[in-house]
Amino acid sequence: MIMELNTTWKDRLFSFSNNGILILFSLAMIFPIYYTIVLSFTDPTEYYTRDLILWPKQWSLDAYKYLLDNGLFMNSLMVSIFLSTVGTALSLIVTGGLAYAISCRRLRFRKTMMFMILLTFLFTPGLVPLYMVVRNLGLIDSVWSLILPSLTSGWYVLLMKGFFDSIPDSLDEAARIDGCTEISVFWRIIIPLSMPAIVAFGLFFAVGYWNTYFNGIMFINEQSKWPLQVLLQNMLVDPTTMGGGGENSVSLQMNRQMPTETLKMAAVVIATIPIMLVYPFLQKHFAKGAMVGSVKE
Repeated sequence: MIMELNTTWKDRLFSFSNNGILILFSLAMIFPIYYTIVLSFTDPTEYYTRDLILWPKQWSLDAYKYLLDNGLFMNSLMVSIFLSTVGTALSLIVTGGLAYAISCRRLRFRKTMMFMILLTFLFTPGLVPLYMVVRNLGLIDSVWSLILPSLTSGWYVLLMKGFFDSIPDSLDEAARIDGCTEISVFWRIIIPLSMPAIVAFGLFFAVGYWNTYFNGIMFINEQSKWPLQVLLQNMLVDPTTMGGGGENSVSLQMNRQMPTETLKMAAVVIATIPIMLVYPFLQKHFAKGAMVGSVKE
């Protein structure tokens, strides 16, 4: 009986300590997000008069109005939206088409194509050959330089192929008996059955394109064609970026009485909101697609 009481006391102490540590870690991760959102809605005059703002006395949308009225920020936002929509659609078409092709056992040179895809896991060309290819294609300072090199990857192709392999061959054969062509089978049979995988991979591609940063630094020199993440990084490093640089940007900041910190926080919130809004609606499909190719019927 005494041993059971000691065990129960130790379990409760461990549970209490474990929960306390988890709560502290949660607060440590949530507080920066909370502070970013609060500071982005803080009135500019209040920001100058208070050292630490945990809850604004006066809420304001001035930082968001400033950003949405700024041509450079809106151009970057449109570039990121274009990348996330057009790039995701093209990546799904290329990845899905290639994965379905190599999943068809009737395809000639299927094993050779599989071997070439597997080689991409072992050998990567590196940055210099990639830059030379993009430059020789005349894609420097073009938005397409942020899409074409990232259309697909061998890992995504193999994962989607595993999902296609799990679809019973009897459905394919029945569709062909009814007179369907390869394209008809892919469009009418494979795609509807593969929606969980398509949504999951679409989310992967959309997040990747929305967070495009390194390729934007390498291939885009014009500020008007910067993706949002590149502009955001420049804002965090150099506050004069939003005004175009130099004295004009500083005077523009002073005339509008807009603290650079609130602008930075508002830009971070705007850059984060799209993914936060899309994910809850795709969570059901994402949970199913996360196990893509893991079980073969």
